[in-house]
Amino acid sequence: MKSHEGLVRLKLFQVKEKRRQLGQLDLMMGEFERMAAELDAQILSEEKKAGITDISHFAYPTFAKAARQRRDNLFDSIRDLKTQKDDAEAALAESEAELAKAEALEQRDGKPRDEEMPVADRRAMIG
Repeated sequence: MKSHEGLVRLKLFQVKEKRRQLGQLDLMMGEFERMAAELDAQILSEEKKAGITDISHFAYPTFAKAARQRRDNLFDSIRDLKTQKDDAEAALAESEAELAKAEALEQRDGKPRDEEMPVADRRAMIG
């Protein structure tokens, strides 16, 4: 096993892990957006039933208030996930750069050294 082969495999694993994390963040954001859209529909339905759309009105539906709060919490979570995603994308770019360096080292060191060359080839170099 070459000296840099293990390093390349480690860096490749790290890149794959970062990509997986990005995928999970995307899935969570999509799910939260879908849930927020469902809550919006429920809020509109409750407001239509009650005939009241003013949130500060004393008879505004309690369910609609609660659904609004849940929806707002989901939007806050989505914003937090976007921040995490930006950080994860930066970490992925860094990991990809480290992988490229490790692969370059492995290719550079992949050339046979004097002690790895066959005896006939070494004689040819000597003279």
